[in-house]
Amino acid sequence: MTGLLVAGAAVVWAAMLPAAAYAAALPADRSAAQVFAFAVYAFGSAICHQRDERSFHLFAEQLPVCARCTGLYAGAAIAAIWYVGLFRRRASGPGPSGVEGPPSGAAGTGTARLLLASAAVPMAASLVYEWTTGDVPSNVVRAGTGIVFGSAVANVILAAVDSTR
Repeated sequence: MTGLLVAGAAVVWAAMLPAAAYAAALPADRSAAQVFAFAVYAFGSAICHQRDERSFHLFAEQLPVCARCTGLYAGAAIAAIWYVGLFRRRASGPGPSGVEGPPSGAAGTGTARLLLASAAVPMAASLVYEWTTGDVPSNVVRAGTGIVFGSAVANVILAAVDSTR
């Protein structure tokens, strides 16, 4: 159950990013929407640099976090949705293929470390490229590296939370 709450939180946060941009684009007379947008952008500023040129724009508004962070949270949401699908499959027994899915619990600290290290390679490579050439990768590339790492982190966290049940 805790895993479902964590997965839900990941999906809700990822959904709040474009929702905040939409709310910020609404006319100023929508006070509830403005308060929502302000809160999400304020939280975003605490966890991200929010540089305009490194951020996606939606509804003519900058998203509350940069492209790489957007990718991190989108990747975590994708992994959370995948986790919920496996959770339901485990709860209802073997699926049509006769496979129940992975056993509950983390596969082990070594496996988690290997997964995280492997998933960090694309992000590290883009950072090294940026720092050595001075050329900033596109926001799509930055988001892509974030998706890979965010999904791996969420997978490790959800497996660890699931192992406590």
